[in-house]
Amino acid sequence: MRLSAAKRVFFGRSKNILLQSGVLVMLAIFACSNHKLIKSRAMSNPIVQETSLQSVDRQQSLTIAVAAGRRLRFLLLGSGDRRPQLIEEAEHVRPIIQHFGDIVLEDLHYQESLQDHDADLAIVVGGDGSILRAAKQMGHRQIPVVGVNLGQLGFLADISPENFRTAMQELLAGRFRVVEHLMIQCQVLLDPEPDAKDREPKLEMQELGLNEAAILGGPPFSVQDIKLYVDGEYATNYRCDGLIISTPVGSTAHNLSAGGPILRKNLQAFVISPISPHTLTVRPVVDTAERIFDLVVGNPSESTAIVLDGQMLSRLTSRHRVRVQRAAPKFQLVEVHGQSYYRTLREKLGWSGEINSLQKK
Repeated sequence: MRLSAAKRVFFGRSKNILLQSGVLVMLAIFACSNHKLIKSRAMSNPIVQETSLQSVDRQQSLTIAVAAGRRLRFLLLGSGDRRPQLIEEAEHVRPIIQHFGDIVLEDLHYQESLQDHDADLAIVVGGDGSILRAAKQMGHRQIPVVGVNLGQLGFLADISPENFRTAMQELLAGRFRVVEHLMIQCQVLLDPEPDAKDREPKLEMQELGLNEAAILGGPPFSVQDIKLYVDGEYATNYRCDGLIISTPVGSTAHNLSAGGPILRKNLQAFVISPISPHTLTVRPVVDTAERIFDLVVGNPSESTAIVLDGQMLSRLTSRHRVRVQRAAPKFQLVEVHGQSYYRTLREKLGWSGEINSLQKK
């Protein structure tokens, strides 16, 4: 029996609707099963339970929103307070964002609380420093980030303003992935006086970081005497100008300048790198992120301080203990089709020079 043209169109459209519904149902089933898997793992560790589930929910929300063709909700963030020209550059990015979705919050001075704003994606305009500030501003409520590079190197902010529209088109077409990165929880503890009855250390402050925690000295400049404890066990004593504990993301920053190794960004590990150690046999160490690292400065100068992602947290005395460990939240970076880890290293660190010279020959 032959169908009329109108009936063929009707059945064709019905088929497309059913196929699209089927895709969304499959995504929902996958999201639910993946959520249960993460939940079962998180239950074994109450410290990361709530934050892990929030992280998974936000990734799934972005994936399902893209598949459903829903207009996305964006945060627009950047360091306009430190780089006034960034505000002007944001004017070029804003209409592209509004073409693909709605900006629920624009904060180019990092002054707003992000806890009350429900968004699928954060667009961070600037350089890697802007992304570090955005990660700190989001705190324990991390959402996927797209970095638009207006800086120089841009290991994290890897998308140029010229390629931003193309990157958004790739994202809306589903050609993207969200890569989770290890974050640091840094605590400054004050040990009790020797004759105190209460022997528990007092928590003075704690902050989240993405790159590194570093003990650094200032004037009067002298060698630092830093003891390292790993899971409560004494490991070694560093005599050096400073000590860095870096995440894989931060391994291409201060750690690299101090002679430390580069770690792939999604590894679950820390790098411990002394700065200008007094003993030549002292070398950087890579250890699992499951460890807890305590640092104690034996004879600090009046300017010895703990610095987290380039921002001073606190000056240190001999009674202070700096504790560095894996943070519960994870930084989430969106990578679109065409981005590559080794391509970024090759281009940002100038590894391509020799290859280019060979090609010219």
